[in-house]
Amino acid sequence: MEDTNKNKGLRKQLINILSEKGINDKNVLNALNNIPRQWFMESGLKTYAYTDKAYPIGEGQTISQPYTVAYQTQLLKTKAGDKVLEVGTGSGYQTSVLIELGCKVFTIERQRLLFKKAELLFKKIKWKPKKIVFGDGYKGLKINAPYDAIIVTAGSPELPNNLMLQLKIGGRLVIPIGTKEQTMTRYVRVSDKEYSKETFGSFRFVPLLKDKV
Repeated sequence: MEDTNKNKGLRKQLINILSEKGINDKNVLNALNNIPRQWFMESGLKTYAYTDKAYPIGEGQTISQPYTVAYQTQLLKTKAGDKVLEVGTGSGYQTSVLIELGCKVFTIERQRLLFKKAELLFKKIKWKPKKIVFGDGYKGLKINAPYDAIIVTAGSPELPNNLMLQLKIGGRLVIPIGTKEQTMTRYVRVSDKEYSKETFGSFRFVPLLKDKV
């Protein structure tokens, strides 16, 4: 796996763009600066790795725009050692950002081809999740719950109740909710039955599908 000086330079330029767009968590910016995004992209698209755009990765899915990855990660407010559930492994890029931040990541992917590609990639790079699972993200991963944080990287038409129940008290769920357009939403589990809710603007994600595995 190669990472050239040119790519490192382009990555620094991207970090400056993200900072100008309002990403102010230095740990998040450093994490993105340390990860070669081209490793997670289709071979014909690697030259676009440091353009702040989403690109296809197969199976109708995308590698998210770097700004979106940074924004969701910043909202998640993780600290080193946090146990994090990621719903939608995709390319593995967001997974790697969370691992670079010191999180123990459990990640789930419902597209078999993407699951296998990500599983192979994680064997080649230094960022390795605690567990990668082929399954229905709507159900979460109860066996390893509760989690300090849960991140959903696809647009959900509704709030998945299973994910809410798998949060620790004080745990955060960051999820885009909506159909054609989604509202980025953060829930915090205040007590066994209470959750606070904040919204953070509109985004466009591929849809989160349930009962499809």
